Amino acid sequence: MVVRRCDGPVRIGANGLEACIHQFEAVSTERATTIEVEGGALRVATVEHALAALAGLGIYEGAMLVVEGPEMPILDGGASAWCDAIAQLAIVPTGPRLRVVREAAIAVGMSRYELAPNGGTIDLEVCLELQDPRVDRVARWHGDKDDFRFRIAPARTFATVRDVEDLARRGLARYVDPRSVVVLAEDAIHFSGRPFCADEPARHKLLDLIGDLYLRGGPPLGRIRALRPGHAATARALRLAVEQGALAPV
Repeated sequence: MVVRRCDGPVRIGANGLEACIHQFEAVSTERATTIEVEGGALRVATVEHALAALAGLGIYEGAMLVVEGPEMPILDGGASAWCDAIAQLAIVPTGPRLRVVREAAIAVGMSRYELAPNGGTIDLEVCLELQDPRVDRVARWHGDKDDFRFRIAPARTFATVRDVEDLARRGLARYVDPRSVVVLAEDAIHFSGRPFCADEPARHKLLDLIGDLYLRGGPPLGRIRALRPGHAATARALRLAVEQGALAPV
């Protein structure tokens, strides 16, 4: 993975091809977000953490991400490593390209997204579906770049024991650093490295939401409350919000 400065909008490149971020579409959302352009000639998986770092730091122009391989690396399981790399480029931040223009409530399966204008600030909240007394279900972010970098970005990927067993059966996630993931089991919460915090799963879901919203120029100016968000649900809700006129370009 190489991150470098460039002119114009943020770009992603792989296999000798490159495109502006707004040209990509989410085409797969199974356990991660995969984007593509040009009929699949340029396709990159596991982009949500890198996109979250760009969004959290307010980088919509001036950066180029070049991928060697089919997906972006999981690195630290969150977005801190991405933030550190992007910050070295000293790119001047700009504002989101999207805003909430009217109230809307969008249901996608068991997920629900509530949108409302709020005077022009970012206000994102997630509520997890986990019914686990060891875990805080809610996390919120108001668009502050330092708050994103030092509170949201360090939140590690989390999974249940059932998720891990499914990944193992499919031969996936075989080279993940144990320090980059938290596993929720009935008898214990397993982690390595930094201590686990009760709101870390919710903060990671918030991180994922920020990254998925970035694909269309978000997170938008306005209020979004997401209940049981997921990559697939967010991609679908984002398309519906644009189609229904709840989201519009700044």
